[in-house]
Parts: sequence; structure tokens; C-alpha cells
Amino acid sequence: MSNDSSLRIVADLRDWITAAPAGAKLPSTRELVARHGASPVTVQKAMRILSAQGLIESRPGVGTFVRAVRTARPLDYGWQTAALGSPHNRIPSASPTMRTAPPGAIALHAGYPDPELLPERLVRTALTRAARSGVAVSRSPVAGLPDLQAWFAAEIGSAVPVGVTPPTANDVIVLPGSQSGLSSTFRALVTPGQPLLMESPTYWGAILAAAQAGVRVIPVPSGPSGPEPDELARAFEETGARAFYAQPNYANPTGAQWGRERALRILDVVRANGAFLIEDDWAHDFGITTDPVPLAALDDAGHVVYIRSLTKSVSPAIRIAAVIARGPARERILADRGAASMYVSGILQAAALDIVTHPGWGTHLRGLRQQLRARRDLLIDSMSEHAPTAHLTATPPGGLNLWYRLPDSTDLNVFMRECEDRNVFVASGTEWFPAEPAGPFIRLNYSGVNPGAFPDAARVIGEVLHRAA
Repeated sequence: MSNDSSLRIVADLRDWITAAPAGAKLPSTRELVARHGASPVTVQKAMRILSAQGLIESRPGVGTFVRAVRTARPLDYGWQTAALGSPHNRIPSASPTMRTAPPGAIALHAGYPDPELLPERLVRTALTRAARSGVAVSRSPVAGLPDLQAWFAAEIGSAVPVGVTPPTANDVIVLPGSQSGLSSTFRALVTPGQPLLMESPTYWGAILAAAQAGVRVIPVPSGPSGPEPDELARAFEETGARAFYAQPNYANPTGAQWGRERALRILDVVRANGAFLIEDDWAHDFGITTDPVPLAALDDAGHVVYIRSLTKSVSPAIRIAAVIARGPARERILADRGAASMYVSGILQAAALDIVTHPGWGTHLRGLRQQLRARRDLLIDSMSEHAPTAHLTATPPGGLNLWYRLPDSTDLNVFMRECEDRNVFVASGTEWFPAEPAGPFIRLNYSGVNPGAFPDAARVIGEVLHRAA
């Protein structure tokens, strides 16, 4: 009843305020109590509602008054043009893959797995335990919690062959996600204005990080089996570059995995040029028909700088990754990380360590492999049936994505718009090319929500392509 009375008082006073001039004084609480037959508490509640709506303002010891209406006016930030000057590097905006699709849409554009593919129970339990531990109120070391550093080192060490010295915990720097690690690594090892060789196509976030670091990207063509070693050698020779960024296992967006022979030849090219291979092992936990073997496990001379992320396989809320580097390169990256973020949340580090060392983690990964295979195959079959003119460049042995080439006559912007008009969201391949795209491509993510809608999505894609033919 009190609530009904307060709303009645609000309605009455709003009518009064509409007719009153700005600055007019409202009746006192005592007058309103008498007028409406309500309690002082009810009147005060009504006044709080009107105040929250910006219609009145109280002046302690004086009374309550009608607030002057503030009209919107154009704002002029032109002075900032002179203060900021021209940007040194035009950094691309955030990728459309980060957009949230509207309710009911079939989202094949995003890069993060469906929550049902994540170890939710392990994550919740680990976060609870971490919040109750000492890390909740303490600062972690700049390079990371020692036990987590040791785990990352051991992961590489398990793949190191006889005769190669495995990395140690001291070679590991824990990161707040791999994206910040890419930026730090490019700044520390390449430096602004210098060339960085980069697979093409490649991860759009690496292209963004390179722009942020101010380095000059030199694209190296990469196919279903990775880049050609001879082409890479030529790029090193022509540009004088001293670093090459690549994803040897389940590359984003193509899903390509280098064979062992090619990987060894590329590593030889990098060594011969006294250069770094910046290995991004983003999809280490997403093998389907093969297992990833990091190139970092084959090198102990410090040529390979290895970045491993847990964000997609554990949880987007636990942004934990690591970079493994040896020698002076490690010290430069650590110095950049210290300047950028000082240290990584101890709670997130402790939770991540709890999850990946829990017996249930291995069980989860084995089940994940089967789920990803079923989703991948369902989307491939759906596209083959309903969109046969879209060409799958290769069936990926792991990762989360399919890379399709559309007919050359396809207007990619029109195609994207028509798909979205029919509530199907796909990722344009353009942003995965460091330079001009080699053709009209799209990336489809098979790890998102509602895989049962894959046939419907493929049908829409096929119909849009058919109309454009």
C-alpha cells in the first residue's frame, strides 16, 4: 500500500512540476503528508524517486526545488586535434568477431568456445579456493607464481627430445592473456619501425598488436601446410627482419598444422638468419585428430619465443597465458611486462594452476576432443550439402575454425550484410590478412553455441551465395 501511495504522490508531483517554473519550491513534507493522507516515510520515498529522475533537487536547510532542465548541446573537442597530433600508427578497431550477436542469431563469427565446452565446475571450485587463500590479499611476483611458472615449463619439457635442454621455470613469464604478451614481445624483440615477418593469413589480434607496437609487418604467404621455407628465407634476406610470428599448430584462421619436416626446415631458416620465431600456441588444448608439438620443444638456443594461452580452454574470465623465452630476450620482455602491468592477479593465477593440475582437467580435455570433432564434422557436412560453392581450404586437425574461400565474384560486404539480415553471423576473412586479402574468405567457428543450428546456417550461406552467382 505504501508503494502504491508513493507512486500516486510521484504522479501528482510530476504534473505539478511540469507546470511550475524552474527553481519553484515544492510543498514541504508536512504539507504533502496532509494533502495525500500518507506517512512521512511514503512522502520521502516519492521525493527520492523524483530526485533520481532529475526532476527536483534538495537544498539542506532550505527546501526542495524544481530542477532546471539541462538541454543537450553539441560538444566541441576540436582542441584535442592539435593536442594529439597525427597518430604514429593507425591502430585498427576491435575485431567484429568480438561483437555480441543478437538473441536468436546463429553465431559462427566469434572466437570463444561455448560455455558447455569449458570445465565450469573446475573453474568455479578453483576460484572459490583461490579467493580463500593468501593470494587474495597479496601481490604476486612480476614473473608469476613459481608453481605456475613450473607448470608451463613442464608442459614444454614433456615434449623435449633427448639432447635438447628443456626450459626451466625461470624462463617463464606469466601474462594477463596472450594478447598483452604479443604486444610486449613485438615491442621488446622487434622495436618500433623494424620489420616483423608474419604468416598471411594470420590471427587478427597479432596484426593489431603489431600496429600497437609500431612494427612494420611483412606478410609471408601461408597455405594449408604452413609457409614455404624457401619463401620465408627470401623474406628474411630481402627485409633484414630478425623475427617471424607464426602459429605452427592449428593456425587461426586456417587451422593449418605444420608437418615435422617443414617445421624443422623453418626452424633452420630462423637460426640461419640469427632471428626469433615467435610461436603462438593459442590452440594447444584443441587437438582433434593430431597432437600439437611446440617448436619451442626443439630449440634450446633461444631462437623460439613461445606463447601459450589458457584463456579459451579454461575460461574467458581467467585470462592467463605465459611466454617462455631464454637469455636477454626474456629480460627485455619481462621489463616491458613490468612497465605495462607490474604483475598478474594472484587469484587468477592460483585458479588457473588449480584447474590444470586437477585430475579432472585431463578427463575434460579428452571429452573436449570428441565434442570438437563432432561439431567440426557437422559444420563441414552442412556446408558441403547446402553451400557447395564455398571451398573448404583444408579440414583442420585441431583448433576451433573452418576457413572457406568463396567464389571470386562474391562481394564480401554484401554477402556479410545479407547473412546478418537473415540472422547468421560469420567472420569476414579480410581482417586476417596483414596486407590486401588474397580473395573472398570467411571464417566459421564450430565451437560456439547451438551446433544444432549449423545446417540452418549453412542453408542461409548457400542461398546467399546462389543469389549472388
